[in-house]
Amino acid sequence: MVTIDELVVADPPEAWETLGFRVDGDRCRVGAVTLHLAGPERGRGIVEWSLAGDDRGAAVDRVEHPNGALQLDHVVMSAGDFDGTVATLEAAGLSLRRIRDDRPRRMAFFRLGEVILELVEGEDGTPAAFWGLVVVVSDLDRLAARLGDRLGPVHDAVQPGRRIASLREEAGVSTALAFMSAP
Repeated sequence: MVTIDELVVADPPEAWETLGFRVDGDRCRVGAVTLHLAGPERGRGIVEWSLAGDDRGAAVDRVEHPNGALQLDHVVMSAGDFDGTVATLEAAGLSLRRIRDDRPRRMAFFRLGEVILELVEGEDGTPAAFWGLVVVVSDLDRLAARLGDRLGPVHDAVQPGRRIASLREEAGVSTALAFMSAP
């Protein structure tokens, strides 16, 4: 199975530490994925990723984060050429789980180990680009109290029985970031 090995995020490590992530140098491991916090000189948001196959070796120890982060739930990408991007991802070895076409924009879902890649149909002509991350946390209410007005209101998620809250832009990270309760 293809998995996400690393995401390069154009944020300074300090911005993520302020949100309660445990950062070692410019790296932050959330579940099975390493976030390389490369700084704003790389641009904005998620600027790069690397994938791995079954030969990754032994599982690594989980990192305990002060904010209760357990793992990435999903990574969101948008693409104007939805069908072409689905085909490209499948050609790279990603397994398409399903396409949802009951909304104004189609969505495709790929399982990458413990993380889901959610591809959303973008405006015609827009290039494929990462949009954001959703992090599963052990206690969403505790995190909301910790982050205060940097976090939007907690509300029901699309996934039954789960809740979610989005980080506000003023919180100091360049990628869209949301926190979700554990299943």
